[in-house]
Amino acid sequence: MGNKNSKRASSFSRRNSMKDNYTNKCQEDLKKKPKLCDMSLGTETNCHISIQEPQSIDEDVGDIFYRFVILHADDDVEEAVRIQDILQNEFYIKPGIIFAEMPGGKHLLENLNDALSSSAWTILLLTENFLNELWYEFQSYTSLFGALTLPNKQNTVIPMRPRNNPLPWERTPFILRSINALQEDSPGFAKQVKKIFQETRYKQQKATWACRKKNQEASELFGW
Repeated sequence: MGNKNSKRASSFSRRNSMKDNYTNKCQEDLKKKPKLCDMSLGTETNCHISIQEPQSIDEDVGDIFYRFVILHADDDVEEAVRIQDILQNEFYIKPGIIFAEMPGGKHLLENLNDALSSSAWTILLLTENFLNELWYEFQSYTSLFGALTLPNKQNTVIPMRPRNNPLPWERTPFILRSINALQEDSPGFAKQVKKIFQETRYKQQKATWACRKKNQEASELFGW
């Protein structure tokens, strides 16, 4: 009993700390009034590269290719962590990351670019808070834009309605209604999750990411 209470307290503390850090960073970065045109989602490059399994936890976030990233509203950090835990621990879809876990020291737009380019699937957490935050709405449309313009990103944006405080379908922006959403309280949720997160698709995207990263490092090294 003592161990369980200790774990719950630790998890609660982690989520609150993550939420506070995320909120403070949002407030600081939004004051900088960034130019949206400065953000790039990257370009496709043909390359063959060997696949290696997930790196050690000591590596920088930018050196890890995630199976999924969860984009979420400021007030949904705890809910995003819960969904992350379900996907990783119940369905063994790992590694995964939520946007609040992106490293500090970078602008929000930089982190968004890194999150989208360094993950195979983008999960949009559709709660009632979605319509309350322009920044989260912007994240969602940016990920959709990437899915439309980058061949390897097609069909990788996954709207998800969690069982807690879900955004009703009739209030969902029209562009998101056209995409089949994961519904946590649906009887077919587990089957749908397994159908979406295919290993072959993950490896294909990881190869593309690794190739792009290798080319970028070469460009920086030789000053191209």
